[in-house]
Amino acid sequence: MKHSRAPMLITAAVLVFFYLPIALLVLHSFNESRYSTSWQGFTWKWYEGLFRRNDLWRALQNSLGIASVSSVIAMTLGTAAAFALHRFRSRWQNAHRLLLTLPLVLPEVLIGMSLLSFFVAIKVPLSLITVTIAHVTFCLGYVALVVQARLQDFDFSVIDAARDLGATRWQATTRVLLPLIAPGILAGGLLAFTLSIDDFVVTFFVTGAGADTLPLRINSMIRHSKELPLINALSTLLLLATFLIVATTQRLLRRNV
Repeated sequence: MKHSRAPMLITAAVLVFFYLPIALLVLHSFNESRYSTSWQGFTWKWYEGLFRRNDLWRALQNSLGIASVSSVIAMTLGTAAAFALHRFRSRWQNAHRLLLTLPLVLPEVLIGMSLLSFFVAIKVPLSLITVTIAHVTFCLGYVALVVQARLQDFDFSVIDAARDLGATRWQATTRVLLPLIAPGILAGGLLAFTLSIDDFVVTFFVTGAGADTLPLRINSMIRHSKELPLINALSTLLLLATFLIVATTQRLLRRNV
């Protein structure tokens, strides 16, 4: 009996280790104390203070813009890559699959340094555009994997049936194929959006002056202890937004099954 409880206890300890700091962060976002060393009462003032920080809203706008554009591009290219890898077989496909998934396992520091060297070599000024390009490079693989998993169980005979009924190749693709795999594409896009808006390491290397994203701005705020309560409040809002995105992604993935 004792041995049967051991895995449950270990799992519970791991969950507490992971989520207790997050719970404390959320709790102290409502703490009157500036330094979070003791509880001094409930307050909303740190959330109110967020609305007076134009630099944070500007960084959030940059992050949302980059995440939106990069996720749309990654959805388009990732879907095309997944379809090509699934439908066409050749001796080069394993190499293509390796190149597509390699950015998923490479250290982000290496990706950031290599992209920085590339942009410097071709003399492209660092800006929001270079950040967007960098985000597409590592989001593309995630979208391709999600869509490819959806295509594994897809019955392509419906495409042949549509062609037999007089549909053109374009009509069969846009009116039959894409609507059926749309939940997988959207799930990959939401995953790419979450990864993009949360990225710090790659963005740190390829961003330019005046192109701060929200993670970069939070990093600079951490150095000032007076701004820690604002970071707690902002992190709580980001946690809530991330939870909603992940929940939506999981719901879309379950719909694919």
